[in-house]
Amino acid sequence: MKFFAGMPTARTTSLLALLTLSSYCTVCLAEDPTVAALRQEVEALKARLEVLERRNSFSMPVESLNMETAVSGADRSEKGLAEEEEDSIHIGGTLRFNLGYREGVDASESKRGESGLDVFRLNVDGAIDNILISAEYRFYPYMDVIHHGWIGYEFTDNSQVHVGISQVPFGILPYASHNFWYGVPYFVGLADDYDVGVKYIRHDGPWNTQLAFYKNSELNDATNLDRFGFDLVRVGEQQNEETNQINARLAYTFGMGSNCESELGASYQASQVYNTSTNDRGDHWAAMLHLDSRCGRWGLQLQGGSYEYNPENPPGVDSSIVRIGAFADAYDIDSNGDIVVANLAYNFSSPWDAIDSITCYNDYSRLFKSLDDATDSQVNTIGCLVGVGPLYTYIDYVYAKNMPYFGEGSLSIEGEDDWKGRFNINVGYYW
Repeated sequence: MKFFAGMPTARTTSLLALLTLSSYCTVCLAEDPTVAALRQEVEALKARLEVLERRNSFSMPVESLNMETAVSGADRSEKGLAEEEEDSIHIGGTLRFNLGYREGVDASESKRGESGLDVFRLNVDGAIDNILISAEYRFYPYMDVIHHGWIGYEFTDNSQVHVGISQVPFGILPYASHNFWYGVPYFVGLADDYDVGVKYIRHDGPWNTQLAFYKNSELNDATNLDRFGFDLVRVGEQQNEETNQINARLAYTFGMGSNCESELGASYQASQVYNTSTNDRGDHWAAMLHLDSRCGRWGLQLQGGSYEYNPENPPGVDSSIVRIGAFADAYDIDSNGDIVVANLAYNFSSPWDAIDSITCYNDYSRLFKSLDDATDSQVNTIGCLVGVGPLYTYIDYVYAKNMPYFGEGSLSIEGEDDWKGRFNINVGYYW
């Protein structure tokens, strides 16, 4: 989904003038032997101008930045094939590094910070005729994993079908956050999740409809924790996994095509929860309402909803919690909770020619727990995303209470009542 366009920069204005002059000279010298070289230069300048104009727009989370000149698989579902001048398959990638400081962690405080490789990833996106493809594989220091991978078909009415590992259509898309660390919905498995199945996407003017059926999680192995999205996992006494999931998402965009667009939508998902110990199936459901508004340089995201798991555990296994996992780790969450999200962002006009975009934000999310005497989990992130050519840098301060990876934080009954902070800089090069 395209965000708000900013004002043209001085660099853009200069390039427009140069393009006009170059085009005029090309016509004048149509019979000159150097015309081919001039035309190539003009085309290169045009391509560069398009890139600069896109960078003046409100920046999306860095996870969605796939490449500069090709339309990513996720973007294709929004823009359609009509914007492609010719069929093509593009191979892109990303290299990212982290520099951070974690409060309350002895090693981080003693060393006054830590740094290291975040991820190296490869992307394949494109289309041949009406056949679409989008795939991404990631290499982390501690695991390598498929992020998504699907093959699609676009019909004559621009609706699409995706088959394979695709993003689950639920809540604000593509992300209910602006920052590098996401928020509560992601850490309970209700945002930026990818499963194996079939998804249908249709646009009717301002209406967007997405329906999906997912047979199981992306790996079809609930014991494997090397995955990107959080799913039910089989670890210890908790032997549950998700299967036979249906998703429905309906959204309407007010002011579509204007400088102030607001998407209002509702999402619902339901699945079976299979327990390998009892060989029985429980159930799960989740529902969410959202508002995603982009007016001028401002961005506002509001989201609220509930979820519930009803597993068929053997006697003695606590059903008030379920175990989910990703990134080579697993933890428990409340099996029944409410979630709220409130994010605000602003895209500044860069005062420096060397910087193409500056987007600053404050993202807040909270899990209201149903467990007795449990402390709610909250996370607030304030920061900026800075774009310089193909280089994108997140500068974030994350302040969390009773969240995983922040002290003894937990999304279930355990945890602590203290706020913990983390300063993080993530630098990524995209091609």
